[in-house]
Amino acid sequence: MNKASKYPLKSEANDLIKKSLYLINDQYNTFEHVIDCLVVICELKPLQAEQCTLITHYNGICEIASGSFEELSDLQEDLSIYGLNVEII
Repeated sequence: MNKASKYPLKSEANDLIKKSLYLINDQYNTFEHVIDCLVVICELKPLQAEQCTLITHYNGICEIASGSFEELSDLQEDLSIYGLNVEII
């Protein structure tokens, strides 16, 4: 936060806004592939990755990470390279 003001600068305010990264269901990737990607790239525990995969399968979407846009954009790019359908909201 800017020390001269009690209100954050616009760029600082954007860093404070939390975003979420969502995994979106598709008909192409296997459960094993999605679980492996979530474990390796997002550093989820295998059970968490399995649960996210099942939630995505049955609900069509599941939140897999949250943070600043900058943090999530790297995860989004890496997961997209491996064919997963992900979106930052």
